[in-house]
Parts: sequence; C-alpha cells; structure tokens
Amino acid sequence: MSDQRRPYRMRRRAELEQRTRQRITESTVELHGTVGPARTSISAVAERAGVRRSTVYRHFPDEAALFAACTSHWMAANPLPDIGRWAAIDDPDERLRRALQELYAHYRRTERMMENVLRDEATVSIVKRMLGGYRDYITAARGTLMGGRRVRGRERRRVLAAIGHALAFATWRSLVREQGLDDSQASELMCRLVLAADCRANR
Repeated sequence: MSDQRRPYRMRRRAELEQRTRQRITESTVELHGTVGPARTSISAVAERAGVRRSTVYRHFPDEAALFAACTSHWMAANPLPDIGRWAAIDDPDERLRRALQELYAHYRRTERMMENVLRDEATVSIVKRMLGGYRDYITAARGTLMGGRRVRGRERRRVLAAIGHALAFATWRSLVREQGLDDSQASELMCRLVLAADCRANR
C-alpha cells in the first residue's frame, strides 16, 4: 500500500512546491508594483507570501533568480504590443498612430509598475539588467516606425528623436498625468510632432 501511494505523495508534494513558488513570485510582483524593487526585501516577500525566508531562498537562491521569475510572470500577464502588427501597416503615419494608441494603452494599464521599475533602474543594478528587454523593444519599435520615411542625415536623426520621444513612458506620463491629456490626445500630439520633424512630409 505504501509503495502504491508513493507516486501520489510525490505528485502532491510537487504540486504544493509549485504553488509555493507561484505564491512567492506573485508576492514579489505585487511588492514591485506597490513599493518598487528597491524597497522589496526578501523578508517582505516572505511575509507577503506567508512563508519563511528560508523557503524563499530554497526556491530562488538569489535575487537574480527571483527577479527573473517575477519579470517573466509579469510580462506574461502584461505583454507589450506586437510590433509585427505595426509593420504590416504600409502608411508610416498610420503605423505610428496605431503604435502609440496601443503603447499608451499599455502604459496606462501598467503605469504603477513601469513607474517603479524605471525609478529604481538607476539604483538597483539587477533592475537595469531586467529592463534590457524593454529597451530592446523600444529600439525595435523605433526602427519599425521609421520604415517608409525617406529622410537622411540631420532630418533622419530629428525624426528618430521625435519617434523615440513619443515612445517613452516618461512622455506618456507627462502628457497624461501632468498636462491632463487623454491617451488619444497624447498620441495625436506626438504624431504631429513626428510629422513636423519630417520636413519632407511638409513639402
């Protein structure tokens, strides 16, 4: 009887361990979204998850492992807009408009987390590393949104700068939270900025 029940006990233990790991990960995400990574200690994670510190370390031997799990979990629940869908739009101005509408909606949904991690990037080295994927995304998005814009030299640099500025979380937050625009107004204003930077489009 004991041998027959062993597989069940092993499966049950594995399930409980997975639930504990998930609870620790979710607790870390919650803390990052409320107080920020810099103020999230292992003790705070353990308390929020209802486990001991040693249990946290058993599942995540260091901060890098914990942050990686936290980032993966959060990104799965809050995926960035698909750049491929933007690339399928031929008209560069319409492509930019669609991109900003989708990205600004994403920023609104994830505002607290974005604000916290970007704030802590300068003081927590692991946060800076974890944000590498987001930085790469913005770089790729800027490249996609430059497609079809026949500008060179100084004009190209100016348009690239305008698009990069439009894509930044800080830009969205300034226009919406400080200047009182809604997402649609903010995206339209940034479209006009890029159009103004593209001198060829105004000839």
